[in-house]
Amino acid sequence: MKQAEIQAPKASDKVDTPPVAHPKKEQKKERFPLASRGESVETLATLAQYPKVNVVATGYSPGPESTGKDVGHPAYGITYSGVKVKRAPQSFSTIAADLNTFPLGTILYIPGYGYGVVADIGSAIKGNKIDLYFDKKEDVYAQWGKKQLDVYVIERGNGKLNEGLFAELTTAIEAEAKKQ
Repeated sequence: MKQAEIQAPKASDKVDTPPVAHPKKEQKKERFPLASRGESVETLATLAQYPKVNVVATGYSPGPESTGKDVGHPAYGITYSGVKVKRAPQSFSTIAADLNTFPLGTILYIPGYGYGVVADIGSAIKGNKIDLYFDKKEDVYAQWGKKQLDVYVIERGNGKLNEGLFAELTTAIEAEAKKQ
């Protein structure tokens, strides 16, 4: 039996090796990724990970022209969920939506407005329409008007919202803004 002759490989010999798969670092998804950022290309890239929904967005204020309630009314400034209306561009603002589309507690990121939490309903708010809260009716017209745009569903609500839950959300976003 002949013994096989083993030769040392030459430098010119090419060895095909499969590429080594390096595991990617798993990025932790921030709950509120844009807590301290303005809207930029980075913002748009961050938002791409969330479902987007095209909506018509209008604005409302607490006065009788939007709600039918005057300052003396016991429900003045109180949303359908019982949460007080709030406009906080660096945190959360209350918004109204069709609860069949966006249940109470749903957190949306609305470009040009910021984060909104569905806390209210409106008689004209059906389907893919949302109503954004502003402190004064003049702000509705000066800062918003009516726009068709894509909003991003950051967290889908479970149909429940109260002052305690709203305060927890506010605390969470403020904590994330400090980390960023």
